[in-house]
This record gives sequence, structure tokens and C-alpha cells, in this order.
Amino acid sequence: MSGSDFLLQERQARIVEKLAASGKVLAGELAREFSVSEDTIRRDLREMAVAGLCRRVYGGALAIPPTAPFAERAVDQPERKGALARAAVRFIEPGMLVFLDASSANLAIAREISSLSGVTVVTNAPPIASVLMEAVDVILIGGAVDRRVGGALGSRALGDAERLRPDLCILGACGVDAEAGITAFHLEDAEFKRTIARRSRCVMTTAMSEKLGTAAPHDVIAMAECGRLVVEHDADAAIINDIAALGVEIVRAGKI
Repeated sequence: MSGSDFLLQERQARIVEKLAASGKVLAGELAREFSVSEDTIRRDLREMAVAGLCRRVYGGALAIPPTAPFAERAVDQPERKGALARAAVRFIEPGMLVFLDASSANLAIAREISSLSGVTVVTNAPPIASVLMEAVDVILIGGAVDRRVGGALGSRALGDAERLRPDLCILGACGVDAEAGITAFHLEDAEFKRTIARRSRCVMTTAMSEKLGTAAPHDVIAMAECGRLVVEHDADAAIINDIAALGVEIVRAGKI
């Protein structure tokens, strides 16, 4: 290992410690502490974000909190998720077979879909199926349900997914980044998402602003494999422009 590699790893390890202690770091302060340029620190933070170690923000980075169970996430930030859902549901048309991934944002989309007709929804998430079952035709993917994810995962769920060809797949995303792509916190969840996404004619995802420019540990698909990304009205323009440059259609939700 070269001296420069050692210094890089040591510096990033120290940054991780600072994030754990205070929850945030500032690029200018880190540059002065380590006697390097702010460009060097920004590269560090970019690499760390792609590795799922932090979330980049203007001027520095924030620690990524551990994921809450689905039941907690389902009732968090309902207004923001509702705005994303209203923007996303405009792309669902009668006659479509739509896959709704297990995510709290997709639970909000399910509530919007319940007012449509002529749509069939496939999901691996029992809470989403429960919202939709009185309004549209529902296909529930089976298997053992992971309470953290809120959906069925594992071999049986993968087998069900491999027999489907949705017109539209709406993925849940733990991280969305131009370089890292769409990522997930749990390995089996990432494998399931990747399988259903690559069997779908079109892939769309929604992301609240704090997920943009971040990466979770497990790859799902490259950003260019996602046809459409729905973001909040005030999402960071620089991050969005990098993603749009890959050919992804960007849709901004309305203000709350």
C-alpha cells in the first residue's frame, strides 16, 4: 500500500469518526485540519457517499441514520411523500400492469392509485396490497416478509418476480446517485429490486431530497437503467443535472 493510499484511508476513517460523533462535517474545516485542499475533501466525501458512509450536502456531509422499520417509515413525512405520489401517478395508465415495490413512498402512490380504474398492481408489500385490494386488481408476491423492508423477499418472491413483465416498475430507493445508481440497504431487497426492474418495460423511482447524492451498500441498477426519477420541487439542481445527463427523465413534484 502506498503512502498516499494510507493517508487517504486514514483521513476518511477520521471523517467517519467525526460523522459518528457530531452527525455532520464541513469541507472547509476538514481541509484545514488535514492540511489538504477543499477539492481533496470533496473527493473524499464523494467517494464516501458512493460507499454509503455519508450523505453529501452543500459545504460538507451528513451522517446517514440507520433505516427505521417499514411501519415507522410509513407514517413519516406524509405531506412530502404525498406530493411525490401525485406527480408519479400521472404516468400510470388504464390497462397497465404496474409493480409497486415495498417502500413508504410507494404506499403513498398506492393511495393515489386507488382512485384509478383499469389498472392491475403487483406488489411484494402486504400494506400496499391492503390499500389497493378494494379498488384495483392486485397480485401479491408471496414469501417471507422482511419487517424492515415491509415486503416479501427471498427465493419464493424472486420466483414470482421472474414470471412477470410489468409495464411500469416503481422502485423504492434507499440511495439515488448519478455514479452509484439506485441502491438498497439490504442484500436480499437489492436482489429482488434488480430482478423485477430488469423484467419491466419502464422503471421509475421517487426520491425525497435527502436520498439524492447518497448510496446504500448494495447495488440495484445503474442510474441510466431508470427511465424516470420523481423528485421534490426544491431538489438540488447540481445532483439532478448529473442524473439527467445520463438520459433519465426528471419530474419535479409540486410544492406542498
